Amino acid sequence: MKILMIIPAYNEEENILSTYNSIVEYNKKNKTNYDIVVINDGSKDKTEEILVKNKINHIKLVQNLGIGGAVQTGYKYAYEHGYDVAIQFDGDGQHDVNYVKKIVEPIKNKKANMVIGSRFVVDDASEFKSTKLRRVGINLISFFIKIKTKKKIYDTTSGFRAVDKDIIELFTTEYPSEYPEPISTVNVLKRGYKVDEVPVEMKPRTGGVSSISKFKSIYYMINVILSIIIMKGKRK
Repeated sequence: MKILMIIPAYNEEENILSTYNSIVEYNKKNKTNYDIVVINDGSKDKTEEILVKNKINHIKLVQNLGIGGAVQTGYKYAYEHGYDVAIQFDGDGQHDVNYVKKIVEPIKNKKANMVIGSRFVVDDASEFKSTKLRRVGINLISFFIKIKTKKKIYDTTSGFRAVDKDIIELFTTEYPSEYPEPISTVNVLKRGYKVDEVPVEMKPRTGGVSSISKFKSIYYMINVILSIIIMKGKRK
């Protein structure tokens, strides 16, 4: 299977090279061939300089599109280059490449179209589970997703996800610019596709500062819930 790792990056000069190298080292050690494309989302720091200097395959966006626009750019790249599986993989060091095989397995076995790497699907999946406020928000979003789709999603905001060719094609034209993880998951479920969760270990970011403040967490939670409530269902 042709597998692409999509790494969105905005001002990740402290993390992007180590994130990239972790995948390269994994490929060498395990004789895998996970391709990589970094989407430089209008970074204002030295992210672009690092990508160019180290000859890392990447797309430079001339302005910041946000996580939704950056990731969709990666899905368009995956579609145009005929990838079987695309994996969203954060550039801040929080995701572990050792779990890629695990999240691809249900797609490989035709048991799911989308697989979410989850901190919460089992109690001890990950020692790092984000802040208490964000966990409250995740649980509330999970509740409303269950009401809307009849499917329990535990880690609603996880950015560690794998999708098959059908979802890659869907995401090239329909991918939310705001609140992309929970909203796109609802869209996929409402269309009748299969979504699975597998337990993964996540880590605190290794450098830099998260753009999500306490106020933004509350704002995010409220707007995601409202967006889910008003969503209309579409069938594939």
